[in-house]
Amino acid sequence: MNTTKLLLLLLSISFIGYSQKRGNKNDSKIKPRAEFVADLLSKMTLDEKLGQLNLPTSGDITTGAASSSNVAKKIEEGKVGGLFNIKSVQKIKEVQKIAVEKSRLKIPLIFGMDVIHGYETTFPIPLGLSCTWDMNLIERSAQIAAQEASADGINWTFSPMVDISRDPRWGRISEGSGEDPYLGSQIAQAMVRGYQGNDLSKNNTILSCVKHFALYGAPEAGRDYNTVDMSKIRMYNDYFPPYKAAVDAGVGSVMASFNEVDGVPATGNKWLMTDVLRKQWAFKGFVVTDFTGINEMVDHGMGDLQTVSALALNAGVEMDMVGEGFLTTLKKSIDEKKVSIAQIDNAVRLILEAKYDLGLFHDPYRYCDIKRSKTDIYTTSNRNEARNTAAQSLVLLKNQNQVLPLKKSGTIALIGPLADAKENMSGTWSVATKLENSISLLSGVKTVAGNSATILYAKGSNLDYDAAFEERATMFGKTLHRDHRSDQELLAEALKIANQADVIVAALGESAELSGESSSRTNLEIPKAQKDLLNELLKTGKPVVLVLFDGRPLVLVEENQKVPAILNAWFAGSEAGLAIADVLFGDENPSGKLTTTFPRSVGQIPIYYSAKNTGRPLGNKEGKFEKFKSNYIDERNEPLFPFGYGLSYTNFSYSNLMISSPKMTKNETIKVSVEVTNTGNFDGKEVVQLYIRDLVGSVTRPLKELKDFKKIVLKKGEKQTLTFEITVDKLKFYNSDLNFVAEPGVFEVFIGTDSTTNNKISFELIN
Repeated sequence: MNTTKLLLLLLSISFIGYSQKRGNKNDSKIKPRAEFVADLLSKMTLDEKLGQLNLPTSGDITTGAASSSNVAKKIEEGKVGGLFNIKSVQKIKEVQKIAVEKSRLKIPLIFGMDVIHGYETTFPIPLGLSCTWDMNLIERSAQIAAQEASADGINWTFSPMVDISRDPRWGRISEGSGEDPYLGSQIAQAMVRGYQGNDLSKNNTILSCVKHFALYGAPEAGRDYNTVDMSKIRMYNDYFPPYKAAVDAGVGSVMASFNEVDGVPATGNKWLMTDVLRKQWAFKGFVVTDFTGINEMVDHGMGDLQTVSALALNAGVEMDMVGEGFLTTLKKSIDEKKVSIAQIDNAVRLILEAKYDLGLFHDPYRYCDIKRSKTDIYTTSNRNEARNTAAQSLVLLKNQNQVLPLKKSGTIALIGPLADAKENMSGTWSVATKLENSISLLSGVKTVAGNSATILYAKGSNLDYDAAFEERATMFGKTLHRDHRSDQELLAEALKIANQADVIVAALGESAELSGESSSRTNLEIPKAQKDLLNELLKTGKPVVLVLFDGRPLVLVEENQKVPAILNAWFAGSEAGLAIADVLFGDENPSGKLTTTFPRSVGQIPIYYSAKNTGRPLGNKEGKFEKFKSNYIDERNEPLFPFGYGLSYTNFSYSNLMISSPKMTKNETIKVSVEVTNTGNFDGKEVVQLYIRDLVGSVTRPLKELKDFKKIVLKKGEKQTLTFEITVDKLKFYNSDLNFVAEPGVFEVFIGTDSTTNNKISFELIN
């Protein structure tokens, strides 16, 4: 070999080595996934394999000192597979550098975060987002969240949370999409598509993790982390569908729930994780525990840490969040033949495959572009989209005498502890949000009203008379800046400005952390200090608009009786103040529809629209007590506000409900059409909802089930005919043998503005 050829060969070898060390993104010679992962797995020691199953939190890592942290030492030793809750591309790049340049096999880390409803640009809480009933908006919100998070180094989100919940005492109802499995399934798929896109290797998409598998939204007494116990037929028909929908959409990971399922904690439940998730649903990704989920099985009474760690692995869990039970006990369990090397290899393979799909073996720094972190986060464009989405999530509950929309003139008194509370606008689980950047209602009203209206402000009261209660409800920097003046002084100030105003806007309700994880409540009314304030404002005789902040359905019987207008604002995100003001002044016509039932009393819970009949139904005698019928002696049966409910500044009428055929076979499709007319004075959006009732079944069937919907835009006076297709799949359910079937018989189809509609037509399914 001559000197020139030898020099070229040495340069080539040097470049290849550099590319492998640095993860050159232009290296097109990396092996196909199966071959690459198998080759890497064959080189790993047992300690390195167990390390891939370990997901600690970022701990003591700070920018510029990453290499000296305790977690960094474990990364260097190959004892960490990923990190979560580490923010900023600079930190993440430093940590990734340790993994790919100092560990023996240079396996990159995966970086996760609770990007639940946006990153720094924050969208409405998921419960609010679901009230848009707009899958394009919802998917876009997840896409923007992925773009921003990935620009800051994150490549894995613990979202969407798709737990069905029919109990608003449970604080985490705020993180889900409500009570209905069909709507929840549509939203689950939209969120997964938004996060993952069609190519996970792109640096602006991130791995999605559907949670909490399974049934987490149905704890006894509405108390977080509590026991869940239900029949399998209810699991399959009511609670499983959104998880399965996410799996069908290609979600890359699944998070185990804290609760037990059939007496076995989900984290160690083999029937759930293997039989259902893997075998029945063909899930191909990996399962991660929730925070210390393995360790908590000890308190469940399932054994010591070694025992429960083996239980989790044998069940089908691949990654241990924080607890380090896998890292510290599985070696001993292998020696004692309680788990096998093959099981560990399979778990490691699934995690390495996810990293491969994310492109981390091609370029471990693909999510560490400093330029993107400066240009792609909290942009004007993203904020505008968040503002528009937030406006469409608001639900108008009452508007007596058309108090709304407000005029941009005269004097408006804005009163209440949530009126100037920008730290609370993003709501719960907004860990990446810069709270100081959020727009308060006061700021938003002043901006949208402009100079033509006079805006007066007073706090009026604290969140509650009890300071300790307020402290529990304003954690994680979401302070309401408790005012230490006397209650009488706060009220006097509020009444003084109220009497100067033409209209009063009362900003009341929950603080951001009064709902969310570990924020269960037994009293679902507005805190008493605020109720007292509201009653005093009503006594002024001025028109009052209640802007209600909440993360769950509240009990509003008294408010609904007394207050002329109620706008449910949820927690609408970083642009909340502007979005709410847009709706208050009529720049946006409210179009949100409830995805959870609002009870009249806590005693009605659980309450939901798709209930079943009893053998002694009350029938059409609501509000009248009848002995030996299924009713309360002290309360009505029906809710205060039903599922699907939401008013507009305009009105919509439904007519000409028609069906293409009175009969259909299982191989046919029939069409149902309805005419919707905007009969009011504003252009508006309407969610047209289709429900089906199966009149006779081999098992009892719900009174109504949502099976389709369309959100339409109608100008005032405009009329539109909508057509829905009914296929046999819309008629199927899980029977007592857990077979997914459609049974012949008569079905009723309801189409209307909410779940109480009686606008119906019938058809028969024949063999």
